[in-house]
This record gives sequence, structure tokens and C-alpha cells, in this order.
Amino acid sequence: MSSFADRTFTSPERIRNFCIIAHIDHGKSTLADRMLQFTGVVDERNARAQYLDRMDIERERGITIKAQNVRLPWDVGGVEYVLHLIDTPGHVDFTYAVSRALEACEGAILLVDAAQGIEAQTLANLYLALEKNLTIIPVLNKIDLPAADPDRYAAELAHIIGCDPGDVLRVSAKTGSGVRELLNEAVRLVPAPVGDSDAPARAMIFDSVYDTYRGVVTYIRVMDGKITPRERIKMMSTGAVHELLEVGIVSPDPKPSVGLGVGEVGYLITGVKDVRQSKVGDTVTSQRHGATEALTGYREPRPMVYSGLYPVDGSDYPELREALDKLQLNDAALTYEPETSTALGFGFRCGFLGLLHLEITRDRLEREAGLDLISTAPNVVYRVVLDGTDAKGGDSELTVTNPSDWPPGKIAEVYEPVVKTTILAPSEFIGAIMELCQARRGVLGGMDYLSETRVELRYTMPLAEIIFDFFDALKSRTRGYASLDYEEAGEQAADLVKIDILLQGEPVDAFSAIRHRDSAYGYGTTMASKLRELIPRQQFEVPIQAAIGSRIIARENIRAIRKDVLAKCYGGDITRKRKLLEKQKEGKKRMKTIGRVEVPQEAFVAALSTDESGDKGKVKK
Repeated sequence: MSSFADRTFTSPERIRNFCIIAHIDHGKSTLADRMLQFTGVVDERNARAQYLDRMDIERERGITIKAQNVRLPWDVGGVEYVLHLIDTPGHVDFTYAVSRALEACEGAILLVDAAQGIEAQTLANLYLALEKNLTIIPVLNKIDLPAADPDRYAAELAHIIGCDPGDVLRVSAKTGSGVRELLNEAVRLVPAPVGDSDAPARAMIFDSVYDTYRGVVTYIRVMDGKITPRERIKMMSTGAVHELLEVGIVSPDPKPSVGLGVGEVGYLITGVKDVRQSKVGDTVTSQRHGATEALTGYREPRPMVYSGLYPVDGSDYPELREALDKLQLNDAALTYEPETSTALGFGFRCGFLGLLHLEITRDRLEREAGLDLISTAPNVVYRVVLDGTDAKGGDSELTVTNPSDWPPGKIAEVYEPVVKTTILAPSEFIGAIMELCQARRGVLGGMDYLSETRVELRYTMPLAEIIFDFFDALKSRTRGYASLDYEEAGEQAADLVKIDILLQGEPVDAFSAIRHRDSAYGYGTTMASKLRELIPRQQFEVPIQAAIGSRIIARENIRAIRKDVLAKCYGGDITRKRKLLEKQKEGKKRMKTIGRVEVPQEAFVAALSTDESGDKGKVKK
């Protein structure tokens, strides 16, 4: 394979850049495995399932978290072509990785399970590809399954894309049937990359990873000119200049080459250890006679869900900061800033694209950095407009990502983020879905029948109603057949309140939450009863209260541990017993006024842990 790696500056007419977009479990990674096998870049001895999924979490869960690129040789009619394949994630929480991969491609293979049909999240990625004017190759996979109905789903795909049902390719990635024909079609249909090989070098960074020994490894797609080793390059957004130590291709392992030309996809190594020097979406050019105009980058991802991440051991705080720095290089959609909590100490308020993103990030930090972490209950970003009289010359508007930031004074209006939700499901479940969406304050935006048996529902809903257990409830009401996708759609005014949890009249900031007034009572009673089980009994009675402002909406009591002070009184006058009981009563009263309730760490972990919502993220396929 070395000859293939060395033969660089391939003519752009013989290059085809494409990616695979598909839903989780529709056979994306299996198809990539077959392509690696048929093109000969992976021999039988080294082949393994999910070859391009490099992380343990990806292999355990059977999902792609990170887009991976690979260079494949393919011969059609005696002419050798170079195929650059990018295997993309399928889950809605990793859409940002898909949008980055699409920027580096001219075509996309739309892969759909022949037994299930197209899912909402795949539809969203298809629209992303169409927006970027990519050539779409519709493909039905798993045609070997007994439950497959290729004719029905080919007609559905043709209806969505606007092609002929006969144009939909049929393959089985598992057996390899139809995969060679698909590679030939990719060469025939995907346009060759266009660029000026004599112009100053311009390459777009679409991904980066951190290597402990070699520093930052940057993945690029060359748009104009050439990138060669040992030259000095400049990052156009930061102005940083580096010397290129190595330029190469991925086929399927990194291989150094003599450079990259127009349309080629590969990697750069500059030896830089600072993870902030290589920003995804940036343009790389030569330092001498470089380009003056940067390529249009990606739009910055906006976090949809916020959660606090705290180390269980406070001394691990610097390690957590370093681990987040490295992970952000790998995952540009992650945002974070330091915060403190009286209950949990020092930590970070992190922004995620969804619940599965939160769960995967926490899992990766724990594995890759060896940390033990607590994540607080997820919440969204609110815009709070203060009453004019209460602003007192200060800001009349606040952005709240944490319940502890909620202003104490009079509030004129609160705005919450809303999302456009697309639900695909069999038509028999329309009633159950509508009932669920209306209960979650959803507004119906439209409904379309994709075929006689499948319907697409569009709702506008508050994001806060989706991020907890909406997907779980949707799956259970539709027997697992529904699929969900959502995208941000601005904000709306809402009647939101902050719920405080009080222990002995003192608020505990870690348990506070922001909820709609209608669901505030439910949260208050649930949290109070949960804490009654988790906090150990004291020598005195402890009231647990949920309050909105000064109004108590729920209460539970932790009963006192009672010592039998009459055990030593055998016989004698009743006044002796009464005297001891009065003495005990005085002691309890004094203890209640000066005693403090210590909430154990385990109680915080159990009450704030997102494990329940995390499990819901796991089934979110």
C-alpha cells in the first residue's frame, strides 16, 4: 500500500469525496467495513467489525460518535480512482460532526434500513446535505433480512428525494451484495472536486484529535493549491504560524506522503501541544504568498442543554480542566466555563447538544482521564427580563444557565428556548403522539403522510420539555416505532418559576430547579420525598420543604432518632420519668436551633445524577 500512499497530487478528476449519512443501527459502519475490504486497504487478517470506530464507547454501544475519514483506491474500467470516505455519526446530538463532514464532500450516500425506512434524524441530515448542494445516492441496506420491504421503502425514498424508485440502489452490507456496484455508482455520480492547483494553498480543518506523543493532529480538506511537508503554514483565524512536520493520508491508518493537492483529504502534524491552536472550521494557508481570503467556515454550534460537571474528589479539578481542553479539540460542540457550588465545590458548567452528548462526554472524561464525576440535572438557557423598578440602573436583562443565577427581585418576563420537532411514526399512533406533545406544551406545525402507513408530525415545543424524558415517553407510547429530531427555533415567553429546596429553612443551591408553574408542584414533591430517603436521620426532626419564593409548595419530615432515656428508670415515682423527658425535650429544642444538617456526598450524587436521563439517552436510536 505504500505506493498508493506515495502517489500524491492525484488529478482532481480522479478524486471522489463522499460521506455516508444514516440513522443509528442502519448499517453505516458495516458498509464502511465492506468498502475497506473490497478496495483492499484492510486485509482479511486485520479486518474487524466497526473498523473505523476507534473508541471503546463506540464499539460497546454500537454507535458512531466521531466522524472518521479513510482513503480508498478503486478501479473502474482500468482507471484508478481515489475515494475519500467519511463515516459520520447518526444521532441528532452529533449533527455538528455531520455538518463538518459534509463541508469536505461533494456527495453523500443516504443509507436506509430496508426493514425500517427513513428515520427523522436521517431526514434532518439529508436536508443538511441538500442545503450544501451535495449529490445524493439513495441506498437501501439489509435487503437480506426476512422483514425487508425494499419496494415500499424505495418508493418512500423516491418520494422524499424526487427520484425514480428504480434509481434507489439495494445492498446488503453484511453479505457484501451490491457494494461493488455502489462504489461504481459513487465514481459515476459524485462530481470531482473543483479548485485551482496554482493558487495559494487553502485547506479547511474539519476535525482534530490530540495525540499524547505527537501533539495536535489536524484533519484537512485541500480546496486550492498544495500542502507539502517542511513548509511554514498559517492558521488564518488565529494568525498562528507553524512548521509542518508531517503531511499524510489515512488509508485506513495514517501514512506520511509527499503532500496533498486539490480535493485531497488528509492530516497535518505540527508538533503543537496547545489544543487551542487548531480550531475546527479554520483555514490553513502558506505563510509565504498565502491566501488572503479565508474559506467560509462552519457556524458555531449553540449548546442546547447545560449541566454542571464536578469531580467527586475536589483535588481533581485541574485534571478535569485539562481533560476538557483536550476533549474540546476532539469535540468542537462542547463548551464549558468554571463555576462553584456550595454543595459540590469547584467544577464546570458545560454546554451540550443533547442528553446523549452529555452522557458520552461524561463517560469519555471518566475513561480517558481516570476521573470520578458528578453531573447535575440538565437545564436549558433562559433570558430573564427584570422589572424596570427592580433593575436599579443595572442590567435589565439576564441570561440564566444555572438556577443559582436566578434573580431575586421582580421579574417582568422570562423567555425559554423552543425547538422545531419532527416525529416520524406509523399513522396508527397519531393520537397518542398528539396527546403527549400537547401535554408538553407543544404546538402542532403541520402533518404529512410519507406513505399510506407512515406520517411526519411537526411540532414547536419548549426545549426544557424535551431534554428529560420526552423521548422515553414517545418510544413507550409508539411501541418503539417513532423517531425524533429537533432543531432550535428561537424563544418564547413562558410562566417559569424557580423552585428552592430548603433543609431546616436553609436553601440548598444544588437542588434548585427552574420549571413551568404547572409542573413545579410535581418537581417539589418528588425531590422532597427523594431527599427524605437519602438524608440520614439526625438527633432532631428535619423539615424538607420545596418553595417558590416565600410560598411552600411541598414538605416532608425526617424523623428524629429517639434515645430511650427512660431505660434506666425502673420503678419510682412518675415525676422522675417526666423530669428526664422534659430534660430531653429541652436538649432536642436547643439542638434544633444550633444543629446543622450535613447532606452526605452520596445523597447529592443520587439526587442530582443524570443516570435516569442517561438511560433514556441510550435508547435514543
